[in-house]
Amino acid sequence: MNQFFSGFLLVIFLALPPVAHLLESIMIVHMHMQMPLLVIAGFLMARLFQLRFPRFFEKWNGNGIPGILLFLIIIVFWTIPRSMDEALNFQSMEIFKFFSLSILAGIPLRDSWKKLSSFGKNAVIIIFTIKYFGMGLLYIKAPVQLCNNYLIMDQLTLGWGFLTTAICLVIYLLYVTFTDPTKYQ
Repeated sequence: MNQFFSGFLLVIFLALPPVAHLLESIMIVHMHMQMPLLVIAGFLMARLFQLRFPRFFEKWNGNGIPGILLFLIIIVFWTIPRSMDEALNFQSMEIFKFFSLSILAGIPLRDSWKKLSSFGKNAVIIIFTIKYFGMGLLYIKAPVQLCNNYLIMDQLTLGWGFLTTAICLVIYLLYVTFTDPTKYQ
């Protein structure tokens, strides 16, 4: 119950107009801080939903794949530059951003992650690595401004942030591939 309230309070805090305006005023902070914090809030709130509706999660997300697919769809949607722009221009999209990232992404992530095999978890990380490399190159190499609400410099900064994250994910995947965890237990 404490996790639910922590996640709920995090969503409320992130929705406060001064906080939301501050986080959304810088493109990389909007994409790499506010949005992941909303997913984390949903992740924290998920435990209450899992306890209240265990049969729903068993039936709907028994092996974790449907939940992780929903998570991936929501995250890919909010990575699209047009989605970020519309969240800043339309109140309804801003509300959908808070709802979808916390409820439709965070809750399925928590329920699905422990159900996935190590191969499934690594596949999700590989998908994110490819997505981050692609988005990084798109934001850096695009000859035009992709988001109307942000400057070209913000776009370049976000692109380099995506590439840096992708490189870190590659390092993690190499670490997981070439180390034996039994030696460190």
